[in-house]
Amino acid sequence: MDGVVTTSARRVRHAIRAVLAVVVLVTLALSIDFVATRDHSARGAVVGGISAGNRDAGGLDPVIEELAQRSTQPVVLRTPEGSAEVAPAELGLSFDADATRARLLEQPRNPITRFLALFGRGLDVEPVVELDPAAMNKALDAHRRSLEKAAVEGGVHYQGTTPVGDEPAPGERVAREAAAVVLVDRWLDGAPIDMPMEPFSPTVSPEVVAATVAGPAERATSAAVKLTDRRKRTVEVPAGDIASMLTFGPDGRGGLTPRVDEKKARESLAPDLDPSQRPAVSATFSLESGSPTVVPAVTGSKINWDKTLEALATTAVADGGNRTTDVVYDDVDPRLTTEAARKLGVRELISEYTTDGFSSASGENIRLVAAEVDGALVLPGKVFSLNGHTGPRGAAEGYVDSTIINNGRAATAVGGGISQFATTLYNAAYFAGLEDVDHTEHAYYISRYPEAREATVFEGAIDLKFRNNTRHGVLIETSWSPSAVTVRLWGTKAFEVESITGERTDPTEPEKIKLPKGDDCIASSGSKGFTTSNTRIIRDARTGQEVTRHTRTVRYAPEPNVKCV
Repeated sequence: MDGVVTTSARRVRHAIRAVLAVVVLVTLALSIDFVATRDHSARGAVVGGISAGNRDAGGLDPVIEELAQRSTQPVVLRTPEGSAEVAPAELGLSFDADATRARLLEQPRNPITRFLALFGRGLDVEPVVELDPAAMNKALDAHRRSLEKAAVEGGVHYQGTTPVGDEPAPGERVAREAAAVVLVDRWLDGAPIDMPMEPFSPTVSPEVVAATVAGPAERATSAAVKLTDRRKRTVEVPAGDIASMLTFGPDGRGGLTPRVDEKKARESLAPDLDPSQRPAVSATFSLESGSPTVVPAVTGSKINWDKTLEALATTAVADGGNRTTDVVYDDVDPRLTTEAARKLGVRELISEYTTDGFSSASGENIRLVAAEVDGALVLPGKVFSLNGHTGPRGAAEGYVDSTIINNGRAATAVGGGISQFATTLYNAAYFAGLEDVDHTEHAYYISRYPEAREATVFEGAIDLKFRNNTRHGVLIETSWSPSAVTVRLWGTKAFEVESITGERTDPTEPEKIKLPKGDDCIASSGSKGFTTSNTRIIRDARTGQEVTRHTRTVRYAPEPNVKCV
């Protein structure tokens, strides 16, 4: 018996010694590994699928660079419905390289993990990634069509005048909370990411669809609806027209609400209802009394189609006998109200200029352009453009052939002679002290115009522009007779203007030209060219103090001597 006990005890002692030996060996191995890997990443460390074990801080550079490169690439999201490439920043993803390096340099605290790493067992280290949930949700919303299966909402449409229910069906969408976890875990693996999905139900149930078909949808096309417009005229909307423009869609609270297709409704209703609208008319000025008086503005009215069609739908589905409703209008304010016109200070003549001596053809063109400009109002600070105000001046607008200057000699073209009106308008603006924005003199001097104080125009190429640099409105009045045209400017006098014409210098002789007889040849005795100038001195009308002084030098080419042979 004593021998048995002794043998058993001996075996226990041997076992204890063996265990202690193993512990000592493991402890020794771990101690050696601790010393060997101090300031290094853990043995077997893997980050984003990249081996990163037992490296010092510098040795981790290629790993961090690879992860940083991946963080700039589009993220490929996949679902059973499709895929989408999304920029990391759009998804709210960001990579913290420094924090990831620090995490890799942390040694595992579990001794078993460290021991197993000695024998090649890998250790997954997650890169440090941050995610903005709001940005992620916004990005996923933007790619719903590619990634999600939309639920089919219940609704009602019409076949003829019979309502037909649209049965609802469930959909499948990205599970947002789970998606956030997957994105953080898988982003930097360098592979497409499969998004977690979840089913969702439409808001409208089959029972609601059936109830709508049997109730409001049936009532909507049970009879015509009458619309009463602003003129108290009635427009009848037949049941068939109602059915063509009406559907029922989700109201966001589980029910169905009537919706009218505005395009289809306007195709049907606009021909009858549009004439009931009234355009706004801006205030204008009348000179019948000899001085400017304000002609009051008129407020317009415009159909508010949204509200009118909402009223039409509400009346159509109502459970009652009255199927008449009013067209809804919005007021349309005029561009210039009566009150604003009265504050413009258009009350006195501030300048006037007249030119004469034109032919009958030129006179007709001058008459037309003068009529178009008559009554134009230039608000404070605004620029008046003659070409911009009149638009095209061609045969379609009634303009006729008359003399122009083309390539340095006389020719004919539709609209010729309008430059005389431009010169008249230019001088009226000149003596009102208005700012010269753009004008061009004729190629050679025309004796009926003041030297260096005249202007030519050509549609699409040469314009006359001036700015109203006063604090008041400027009203343009024109008057025409077969022998003269006058431009008067009305406002509040701000300036006194003096004009000084310089001496003629540097005369040049005209060229002699012979051309074949015909419509393209206009004979001329020619005239000398010269250089001259004009100085405009502007003084304050109230104080007499000089405001500006500007000299413009003009070089006139000689008018060629043309003979038709």
